[in-house]
Amino acid sequence: MACRDSERTSRLTSEKTEGGPLCPESYRKNSDMEGKLLSIVENFNRQYLHLFPERKPLLLCPENECGVKKFVCATLRPTPPSFPELCHWDGCASFVADFLSLEPLEPPVNLPSCVCSPSSVLHKQRGSCFDFSILLCSLLLGAGYDAYCVSGYASKHMCLLDQSLQECPLLHTHIKVVMSEQKSEENKYRVKPVEKLTSHFLEAQEKKKQGVVMDMSPQPTPEEDTTSHPPDSLLGLRVHCWVLVLSGCRDITENFFIEPLTGNRYSNSDDNFLGIESVWNHLNYYVNMQNCSNGCAGMLYDLEDLNMWEPVFYGISSRKQLIRAQRSNEIQMLRSWVSELMISNKDLETRWPGGKKATCYRKAQLEMFAPYLMSDGLVTRLITYKDLECSEVVMVKEWYKHRCDHVQEREIDKTNNITIERFACGQNFHLKTLRYETLSAVSDSRRHMEFYSAPRVDGLLERTEAPGEMTETFKGRDDFLYYRHVVFRRVQFSEPEITLDPDPRSMEKIVELFHRNRSKPAREDVAERVFLLAKRQIKLTYHLEENDIIPGTRVFIKPKEATETHKAQDFTLDLVSGYQVDPSAGPPQQHLLYEELLALTEEEEEATRSFIASKAEVRAILTSRQQEEDNMQLYLSPWSTIGVEKARQRREERERQAEEEQRWLQEKETDFLAPYLIRHGDPDTLNSEDAQQIHQEYLGDSRQLQKTRADIIQGHYDKQTEELQKKQQWYQQNQLSLNRQQEEEYQQYCRDATLRIKVITQRLRKYTRTHTHMHTDRHTQTHTHTHKHTHTRLQKLHWKKSDLTSLQIRNK
Repeated sequence: MACRDSERTSRLTSEKTEGGPLCPESYRKNSDMEGKLLSIVENFNRQYLHLFPERKPLLLCPENECGVKKFVCATLRPTPPSFPELCHWDGCASFVADFLSLEPLEPPVNLPSCVCSPSSVLHKQRGSCFDFSILLCSLLLGAGYDAYCVSGYASKHMCLLDQSLQECPLLHTHIKVVMSEQKSEENKYRVKPVEKLTSHFLEAQEKKKQGVVMDMSPQPTPEEDTTSHPPDSLLGLRVHCWVLVLSGCRDITENFFIEPLTGNRYSNSDDNFLGIESVWNHLNYYVNMQNCSNGCAGMLYDLEDLNMWEPVFYGISSRKQLIRAQRSNEIQMLRSWVSELMISNKDLETRWPGGKKATCYRKAQLEMFAPYLMSDGLVTRLITYKDLECSEVVMVKEWYKHRCDHVQEREIDKTNNITIERFACGQNFHLKTLRYETLSAVSDSRRHMEFYSAPRVDGLLERTEAPGEMTETFKGRDDFLYYRHVVFRRVQFSEPEITLDPDPRSMEKIVELFHRNRSKPAREDVAERVFLLAKRQIKLTYHLEENDIIPGTRVFIKPKEATETHKAQDFTLDLVSGYQVDPSAGPPQQHLLYEELLALTEEEEEATRSFIASKAEVRAILTSRQQEEDNMQLYLSPWSTIGVEKARQRREERERQAEEEQRWLQEKETDFLAPYLIRHGDPDTLNSEDAQQIHQEYLGDSRQLQKTRADIIQGHYDKQTEELQKKQQWYQQNQLSLNRQQEEEYQQYCRDATLRIKVITQRLRKYTRTHTHMHTDRHTQTHTHTHKHTHTRLQKLHWKKSDLTSLQIRNK
């Protein structure tokens, strides 16, 4: 314990040293008014210790994170809620319990020597129970509640946040929801069963006659293994801090406690709270004068009663009078020295320190994750165990958000090896629930699928697939079909069945049920249709009329088809049998029965095709689910700060990749070696032989290009000279007949042509001189330029510098 105490002291000292210069001035020193108030409080404390030497000291003026003594009432900073979630007490309590991590008091029987400001606690996301309570009370006061911090004593598991023997609240909520759903499904107008009236006296007399003594008391039921907390040697001495909410504000009708470590609400007589020393808010500090030998049960919280509560600021006992006096400047209460509490939207979303939190309950563990923290979108995981040691997993239930495959929940039953997935509306196949036995979904597994029937054209509601059979239920179909059951022979393959197309010949029976079609007479409206494919029979059962008892039936035997040795069997009345409800109606005519048989044969083929399509859809669903799990993606919500941040990161990454691609394209355009590298497959690395071959190819193409350019310039020179000569010949022939304007045009043409020829001559002379110099120096300049770019390019190709140097020497 001494070691842990020294560690806490050293850590607090480092926090003071680090935070001192960075904290506001109000954190690092007291004003004149604060100094006077501290003197008043110290005087009150001396009188209290003198009058009650047997009681423990009060938490009045502990040091803050900068080592300065501050009155605890001024440490509270009422903060109006900035988000709707923080407008109610349970939202504030849940946020504080989730956002902070606990630092237990050391030693647990003493008050803390340092109480940090709630703004620092928000920044560090950790603190003692006093830090929890002060932050929560500040939020509740800002939300309009009459809230107080309570300094007292509590049980060990509450002080240490030990919930290992408590039921998981999420599991309890889930059971409540299931029970409410079951109750809602019951018809409250159903007829109650007749109660069986028996006489307990007669039963007792009968048993007495038989010599059996009847025990009228209820028999004990076997209970689950329960384990209570071990005895605590410090029971009643462990210091704790929690929050008291009084009635009268915000429609609060009765007083209650809030445990800040869990965010739960408790009654004022709860056994976990063992005593109260004092309470305070931002206006006054009250010392409890009531007897706490029986815990908090029976305590009164009328803070204006001076016989039960002793205030530090005496003279104004009413809270309303205190507020009124403060507004009229009759008394100057200290303002909080704490900076404004800033809670961002990101804090509400991230919630837990580090974005995740794990809590152990009785036979369960609850894990919470911030949105987008887990790559698969996991936000909550509940693991239930068979034993108290949590060694054998029974059930794993997971909740997801922002998944592109619309998975919301996944429940894994480890005992029965069953997995249930629940989807939000919008899934590719309109899945609502997928239940299967194994993750690999092998051929002998049983799968049950529920669908959102409204978006589906076929109105499919449920589909259950088991070995050798498939059952489907429908809703809202035009043909009134609501049930289909297919039985087929299983064929053993080495690979799973989902990889193979079903064979229609393996189907043995198809059963279809239909709702009542009011547009037809009931005796002509089919209620059940059975296709016995193996026996080549079709059985029909019709709906009942209002006064009928037995439904009408009809059985068809399909004629045998033609084979190589036998012709097709003719349809006769012997192939039809059944029961006709109305005896007065004549027997149906043969041609009508034959037409009905043809229609039923088409319906049988349609049912077969539907079964094949259903099997294909099952295979597609399982394949799609496997692909979605292998390539898990989350969609980014624009309503969350984390989603916006990740969207910005993705956008910046795409922009960076686009810039790199554009830069690569530009390098490809200016890279003179690119065409030659493409001829060799554009490899990432080159050996010396390939590099030398590419270099020689480039030099040959470069000489050819220089020669081509020189020929083009020479061609321009020859053309301009030839045109000038032709013009001069024309002038010699027509000189005498030219007028003044033609003479001036000829002279202007000669001047322009001479200038063009001069420019071309200079260009040709310069290019020829450069070209000759390059040939004389063995293309030294070209090689230098070539090697400069070649070196850069070949560095990217990881070419050895020794190979480059030897190539340069050989080219020189």
